[in-house]
Amino acid sequence: MWEDIIKSFIGIALELTVLFVGISFLISLLQGIVPYEKMEQMMAKTHPLVSALAALAFAFVTPFCSCSTIPVVVNLLNKKVRFGIVMIFLFASPVLDPTILTLMTAILGWKVTLIYTLITSVLSVLIGFLLEKLHFEKQVKKVIMTGYNPQKKKLDIKAALKETLTLMKSVYPYLIIGAGIGAIIHGAVPTEWRFTTYLGGDNWWLVPVAAILGIPLYIRLSTMIPISQIMIAKGMALGPVMALMISSAGASLPEITLLNSIFKKKLVSAFIVSVFCMSTISGFLFYIL
Repeated sequence: MWEDIIKSFIGIALELTVLFVGISFLISLLQGIVPYEKMEQMMAKTHPLVSALAALAFAFVTPFCSCSTIPVVVNLLNKKVRFGIVMIFLFASPVLDPTILTLMTAILGWKVTLIYTLITSVLSVLIGFLLEKLHFEKQVKKVIMTGYNPQKKKLDIKAALKETLTLMKSVYPYLIIGAGIGAIIHGAVPTEWRFTTYLGGDNWWLVPVAAILGIPLYIRLSTMIPISQIMIAKGMALGPVMALMISSAGASLPEITLLNSIFKKKLVSAFIVSVFCMSTISGFLFYIL
């Protein structure tokens, strides 16, 4: 059993390491030429649909975890960017990480990744505009942020390497933890042990349960992806897996704590409910599709 676990861990870890380092370096390099200021202007001054697409693009090229999006959100609000557009960025940024999407493609396949990207993008836009329609912009506190001063960059290999190393220090350990958990599940947990009986098939209730569990657990996508591969191979349905991934990436207890400093309680509650709805709807759509 231990031999299988070790072999599985080495295989998963090596594959993910090569992909993670390669894609992280490429994204860090390309970020040096991303016109962030122009994208912010598009979000603030263009047609709502164009602004929404700009917000999604901005979310995609800023590969932050849920907590790291808060300074950017405050900056956008201070620049008087439309509230609904800022909310689109807030929901989309943690789940549209280019590095994670690449890992997802390699492990779960391009079809799953494409559907995941489309669903999370559309739901981010719908939820963002819905919160604006319900006038939740009144629930934003007046916050003046200091220390956020994005500088103009250039194509710099040394800077990209440094940023990749920094990203590895913060994210890579979670990737290895996920590979380890996945290897243990693969080698130590029999396929018939509850996966196909209780966690697979048409047990619809697993989707909202997974969505609820994901928020307080704060499982990074980098940890969940290798685990999800093994759980699906063991017979767990894709719907609850995706619901767990989206809810854990879209919201977390540290992020909710930070949001309390810039949002009033009603908007924080609406944010939590929105992430739950987003992950639940996504899980059910994966069942259907």
